[in-house]
Amino acid sequence: MDTPKANADIFIVIPAYNEAERIGRVIRGLFEHGWKKIIVVDDGSSDATMMVAREAGALVIRHGSNRGQGASLQTGTELARNLGADVIIHFDGDGQFNASDIAGAVAKLKTEQLDVVLGSRFLDGRSRIPWLKRTILLPVARWINYALTGLKLSDVHNGFRVLSRRASTRICINQDRMAHNTEIPAQIKKYHLAWAEYPVEVIYFEPGQGVAGGLTILWDLFLGTFR
Repeated sequence: MDTPKANADIFIVIPAYNEAERIGRVIRGLFEHGWKKIIVVDDGSSDATMMVAREAGALVIRHGSNRGQGASLQTGTELARNLGADVIIHFDGDGQFNASDIAGAVAKLKTEQLDVVLGSRFLDGRSRIPWLKRTILLPVARWINYALTGLKLSDVHNGFRVLSRRASTRICINQDRMAHNTEIPAQIKKYHLAWAEYPVEVIYFEPGQGVAGGLTILWDLFLGTFR
């Protein structure tokens, strides 16, 4: 699918913490697909993430300390909006997402006049999700997320998002760490934002990757509620 027009108004925001090994490849892949406005938020990395991201062509802003993914997304979203973004894409810096999914998600946002498009690895068969995460952790997280937010999603812990400018002005991420994955759907519901899911591929580099992180999903869902 061709890159949607008005690319100058579409910004990619990438939170990154100690991703020097992969961030350059992620940025180059985005450039190859025609995405030129890339903001990397280096979240207090102790490695060369900032240098590698800048050398690859991204605009880099750095947190002085490790604040968390939620804080990084809020920093990057605010910067993109201040730079005139009409559409903001949240995209991970570890290479798990496929840059070819962005064009379709942006097209869906625009043609259906949506405020938010949320990526889901459950809407097609491309993502080989680890068994424990697929059959236990994420289904439980879906149920908890629905109970807490009122938004019924097929994938509640997916970092791929497309936000309209309107959505970016209403959604404010206050949960610095992973609890933002619950906070964002809750605000979509609260502000009556028009939303839809879109199939995206998530690549797992190791067979057991994500199991420990999956337990964190459940903890953060509860933690985000009581803070």
